Amino acid sequence: MIDTIAFDGDDTLWHNESLFSMTQDRFRALLAHAVDPADLDRRLLDTERANLRFYGYGIKGFVLSMIETAIDITDAQVDPRALRSLVEFGKSMLEHPVELLDGVAEVVERLSSRHRLLLITKGDLFDQESKVARSGLAERFAAVEIVSEKDPDTYRRILERHGVEPSRFVMVGNSVRSDVLPVLAIGGHAVHVPYHLTWAHEHADPPEDGYRRIESVRELEGVLAGM
Repeated sequence: MIDTIAFDGDDTLWHNESLFSMTQDRFRALLAHAVDPADLDRRLLDTERANLRFYGYGIKGFVLSMIETAIDITDAQVDPRALRSLVEFGKSMLEHPVELLDGVAEVVERLSSRHRLLLITKGDLFDQESKVARSGLAERFAAVEIVSEKDPDTYRRILERHGVEPSRFVMVGNSVRSDVLPVLAIGGHAVHVPYHLTWAHEHADPPEDGYRRIESVRELEGVLAGM
């Protein structure tokens, strides 16, 4: 029997990657005169990956990576006004309203009356805390865990801290890399709810079996009932 259900935050409970995609479109437009868009995308992704160990995940690291990429790709000739625009892009992202995905509020409310719910999300602590508070969902969760990475050791520590057996735990999230593979590795269960956009760094081949995939969180209760 499943007694503890954990949800990812970004692109599982609320929209997130669409905001990054929109901002990256603005980044391309800002530097369209200097570089091919495809090359800019590649350089930005390389920079983001290299910077994860310094900044972690989230908007602030994204903005710093855009600034670094703009400086490098223009051989430090980028207009300072463009750098100022990138800073403003980041502030706009941080202030953007939290928009829940369809069905999330209702499903989370119903499940919270029957199960212990956890929120396990990665990213910048300040930003994630703000989104959780503004989501209107905080009181539905027994605990909120904001982590720097989602790997087997991270999940193992969280479950041990909350006294949860992996066999009685299910993780619900949009990322195979972060929400499915590491949970299966420790003997837990996973439900994949893909979002229509996925950051290239999060791409991973799904396992052949051992997890469930649904197209909407509205299908989740039926899947859980069959576990």
